[in-house]
Amino acid sequence: RFQAHLSSLPEVGCWKPATEKKMSSVTIRDVARRATVGVGTVSRVLNSSPSVSQDTRQRVLDAIEELNYQPSPIARRLSLGKTLNVAVIVPFFTRPVFVERLRGIEHALAQSEYDLVLYNVESVDRRNACFRNIARRERADGLLVISLSPWDEDAERWLEAPLPTVLVDARHPALNRLVIDDVEGGRVATEHLLELGHRSIGFISDYLEDPFGFVSSLDRFEGYYMALEAADVPFRPEFHRQGRHGQDRARQLAMELLTLPERPSAIFAASDTQAIGVLAAARELGLRVPPDLSVIGYDDIAVAAYLQLTTM
Repeated sequence: RFQAHLSSLPEVGCWKPATEKKMSSVTIRDVARRATVGVGTVSRVLNSSPSVSQDTRQRVLDAIEELNYQPSPIARRLSLGKTLNVAVIVPFFTRPVFVERLRGIEHALAQSEYDLVLYNVESVDRRNACFRNIARRERADGLLVISLSPWDEDAERWLEAPLPTVLVDARHPALNRLVIDDVEGGRVATEHLLELGHRSIGFISDYLEDPFGFVSSLDRFEGYYMALEAADVPFRPEFHRQGRHGQDRARQLAMELLTLPERPSAIFAASDTQAIGVLAAARELGLRVPPDLSVIGYDDIAVAAYLQLTTM
């Protein structure tokens, strides 16, 4: 009945599938004949070899354009001896902070001939498997590891491959790395609350110790502790709540803090996602942010501006 209904529709204004373009049958030999050069010369031009004269290079490029030649990506990879892939190992890649990092990586790779190959890690076993298998030469020409610090044997394996590696928000002394000073960030965020006059400041974070070896919450907690100590404000263990990362869990932890007999007047959340949970708890309890409660997050994800959330 569905097919009959479609066939009964008037032709004018109806959608029709676009006709597939015929695949080009132009080969590298056709380009070589048009440019009056050898196949090897065309290959060297495609691979940006400096051994080809400018006149010959231009003649080959003109022939490629005239014939609309599209080199096979597989053949190109084989001729270069490369995968033309950059692998990215990232935990829980749907979290906003990791999405922002991936957006930056993709933006940079879009301006190159390299493709992004993403390995999402949501378990310790998956992390270990990715770290162990990624060094195989057919996988990638370079590696970015986000927020997952490797063990010594992992670093040694990548260095022996050799697999050029950069850690992002992760650490190993043998590898190049880009890191955020989360201790300083935690200190500055807490100082901001202290400057507003707060002396009862809560802290909500991920578990400070976890099987993945994440250190951002621990470092931000250290900065929070340092700022309190410098201001002669005693650290109160009951004002610290830690748990699984997420907005809902943060809301539950904030409810615990905000229903204490003597509740904190401000909360520093170790991530914006958790700060959003704090805002939800405050709203549920009828507290205004501000003036009843000050909240600061961390990461400056896109939604923070929409929510008018103060964030590091």
